[in-house]
Amino acid sequence: MTTIRLTMAQALVRFLAAQTSEIDGRECLLFAGVFAIFGHGNVAGLGEALYGARERLPTLRAHNEQAMALAAVAFAKASGRRRMMACTTSIGPGATNMVTAAAVAHANRLPVLRLPGDIFAGRRP
Repeated sequence: MTTIRLTMAQALVRFLAAQTSEIDGRECLLFAGVFAIFGHGNVAGLGEALYGARERLPTLRAHNEQAMALAAVAFAKASGRRRMMACTTSIGPGATNMVTAAAVAHANRLPVLRLPGDIFAGRRP
């Protein structure tokens, strides 16, 4: 047995790409893609991992955090809660701009995965 060495971001992307849902008797991917605004805290790790899985988990570049998260909410609603999108932003204000969409998703019981950026664990600011 061989050991596969992955970063946390690569393992996360592999996990998301492997999730499936059954709709009308056929299996389809649970995550249709990832909305992303790359910046400090997510471009080096998650950005690189998403690029490596772009065929199975497409990345859609957004320009506004709240709008992208609300688009993910709308996708989940239109998919009958059987498929969803993930959203990733940089650390700081970008992450807080997704809070309104998180409240909308929660109030309507809609699945959306939010992946805000973070600082590197092994580096000092």
